[in-house]
Amino acid sequence: MPISRRTGSRPQEARGLLLMLLACVLFALMANCVYAASRLAVPVAASVISFVRVSVNLAALLLPAMVAGNLRGLFGDLRLALWLRGLFGGVSLMLSFASIQRIGPGESAFLTASSGIFVAALGPWVLSQRNSLRDWLAIAGAVAGMVLLFRPGLDAVDLTGRLMGVLSGFLAALAYLMIARAGRSNPPATVVFYFCLVAVLFHLVWFAWSGFALPAGGMAWTWSLTAGIAGSAAQLLLTRAYQLAPAILVSAVGYSAPVMSMLMGIAFFGETPDSTALIGCGLILACGVALPFLAVRRLRPG
Repeated sequence: MPISRRTGSRPQEARGLLLMLLACVLFALMANCVYAASRLAVPVAASVISFVRVSVNLAALLLPAMVAGNLRGLFGDLRLALWLRGLFGGVSLMLSFASIQRIGPGESAFLTASSGIFVAALGPWVLSQRNSLRDWLAIAGAVAGMVLLFRPGLDAVDLTGRLMGVLSGFLAALAYLMIARAGRSNPPATVVFYFCLVAVLFHLVWFAWSGFALPAGGMAWTWSLTAGIAGSAAQLLLTRAYQLAPAILVSAVGYSAPVMSMLMGIAFFGETPDSTALIGCGLILACGVALPFLAVRRLRPG
């Protein structure tokens, strides 16, 4: 995410970090609900759950705006970057959920978290930001971690799931870069609105091509709706966290989400990665947390 130097009072910053931590818990819960839905006797497709996720979020934005008579305000300045943010984010979400169902909530979360690495790598070309040698070393370390997750001996399902996770991270990075452009003249609610609106439209096009099946049974609906509500609540908490606390700290705390997702996967489903995968996850975590601090150090005068 873009680095911000604005800070508030210490209690305000602490509240922002706590909100981000709670958002991470909810994101991890969402991921594990997506995985649980894939283990039912009649599994729920990842695309269906991601559709529920963005639909719940869209309703949470539209209803208050309609009550307040400010529906037009959600559309912002209609610039192309907003629509692209929605497209990249929507496809990224669908791929992320598909990756979770194929390889589990732990490793998939770390591969999707590579978005921060891609943002740093693409920054010099998209945002005209200069990277230092330390930045490139951190990026290389994270890439090495991703390579370790593509260890030899993977079957087709595992390999496809990992490719989906990396592609999800890359598209999420493109979405964040669009936020860096569109966010300068549009409020956070508008940016999230476009993510939900375009994602819903993309899902409808996908269903027209691939078909659509409602979740079958009470547990299928329970996992799908819980994933949607948890993800939508986490999105709102994340947005508020970035408003209250310095972006560098919020971004670092955000890397607790894949850790929590992996721990929940181990506790609930016995999905324990092997030692090579754990080293890879550790490299992605360490380098991902380091990058925003390196960026602030580079931008600091003197």
